[in-house]
Amino acid sequence: MQLTDRLTSGVRAALAKAGLPEPEECAWEVPRQAEHGDYATNVPMVLARAAKRAPRQIADLVVKNFPPMPEVERLEVAGPGFINVFLTPAWCAGALREILAAGAEYGRGDSQAGQRIRLEFVSANPTGPLVIVNARAAAIGDALARLLRGQGARVTTEFYVNDAGNQFEAVARSFEARVKQEFGESATLPENGYPGEYLVDLAKTYRAEGGGLLDGASERERIEHFGRYAVARMVDAQRRILREYGVEFDVWSSEQHDVRDKRLPEKVLEEFAARGLSYEQDGARWFRSSESEEAGDDKDRVLRRSSGEPTYFAVDIAYHQHVKFAAADRLINLLGPDHHGYVARMKAAMQALGHPPEAFEVLIVQLVTLLRDGQPVRMSKRRGEFVLMEELLEEVGRDAARFTFLTRRHDSPLEFDLAVATRQSSDNPVYYVQYAHARIRSIFRQAAEQGIAVPRLTDVDTSPLVEPADLALIKRLLQFPELVKGAARALEPHRVAYWLQQLASEFHAWYKNHRVIQEDLGLMHARLALCATVATVVRNGLDLLGVSAPESM
Repeated sequence: MQLTDRLTSGVRAALAKAGLPEPEECAWEVPRQAEHGDYATNVPMVLARAAKRAPRQIADLVVKNFPPMPEVERLEVAGPGFINVFLTPAWCAGALREILAAGAEYGRGDSQAGQRIRLEFVSANPTGPLVIVNARAAAIGDALARLLRGQGARVTTEFYVNDAGNQFEAVARSFEARVKQEFGESATLPENGYPGEYLVDLAKTYRAEGGGLLDGASERERIEHFGRYAVARMVDAQRRILREYGVEFDVWSSEQHDVRDKRLPEKVLEEFAARGLSYEQDGARWFRSSESEEAGDDKDRVLRRSSGEPTYFAVDIAYHQHVKFAAADRLINLLGPDHHGYVARMKAAMQALGHPPEAFEVLIVQLVTLLRDGQPVRMSKRRGEFVLMEELLEEVGRDAARFTFLTRRHDSPLEFDLAVATRQSSDNPVYYVQYAHARIRSIFRQAAEQGIAVPRLTDVDTSPLVEPADLALIKRLLQFPELVKGAARALEPHRVAYWLQQLASEFHAWYKNHRVIQEDLGLMHARLALCATVATVVRNGLDLLGVSAPESM
């Protein structure tokens, strides 16, 4: 049971003994100032109306009736009705052994147990290489999957390939033009085509593999041939880069094969008509999306054009309804900033089909500005207007890229400074955190080189850890499970990255002022146990972000 769960049980027991109602949940926060305790709750203020008592009066009764607990030294009432909890120093020191015994499991929980979640992210159009904003989405999505799985959820990660419709035709025609040019024929790119040099390279590969011009084939046959070839190669390249980035998807879905070929859009159109959710106007069929007040769409949306073709919106509804919700209870999509308008209409559609509002969530991942020593930079040689994910990885590496993307909320624009990300100093956040782990491993190597026998750390007497800095560092470690639980609940992996930076800063400062290897064996062993616990928590935190914990740096 987590520390905050034990504190909650104490508060509930005190309320019951005082004859007061219990809250639905008991929220805890860590006060910014140490004099306000180690944990605080506002339960008395939440209960004031139901209990028909003043919050401070409720708080006094909780303090008076709180059961004795080895973790708790004392409780205090503060402000309008906060309860501040002060932990017992001796219990804190002893808790290190629990953390060490838990090992890789420390920080994991079951707060999301029983949930089946379908998490879609990146889903870049197969019209070109992955770019820097795709790298940000991949880092966030993969960290989210790790967080949610660490809390007991069954998560299926998914990449959706838009291999049909207008963009597919545009890339097919663009590629055919490049193939003709490769064979020495005169050909111009279509008006809405893709001018990137990568299609020139792909045309060379196509010819080297024995591909031809398809003379005599119909236009539809040529679009299908060149389009399928280009998309297959683009998707293969995307898979390779994502794998190098440490991201493996459970499912790669195809708009053509998994949705259109199975006539799922037609099925959805029938469902909407049968439920009275759509109407005919000007030869087209419209969804009454503006009638969904909760979803907040501002106008009705076309599902089927007057030509009889389903719109992309209808295809997407079909995909969510009959593919995604067929295998999950909750859908989470990570989309780019150009999809803001899409969110309300999709929420309206999902709710119209009977799904509760919380079953469908969209996180908008904001853009990235690339800098070098504070100055804007463009790196791409093959696609001048974009920075390629592959080039970013070549320059800064997987760990620095992933961690940097996770230092800010997904919905905040991010400035990514290449110079900072490759710098071996405290202003590089990933270096600073990884160095804490490497430094601790170095301490243990030094001890071994000096012939120091280190006992099993879970058996070490940690009671010598009595200094304020010792206890502050231990209390930071005790926060980790609640921090992870909150990050998973809020879908905010950046909380873990930020917290790891705080932990690393606290450890480096502690290490500077506290000698670990020394003559006092009892104190040395206790400090080695504290160091090992910090390393365990840093490693567990980095693993949740998909970042390595090096043994040396």
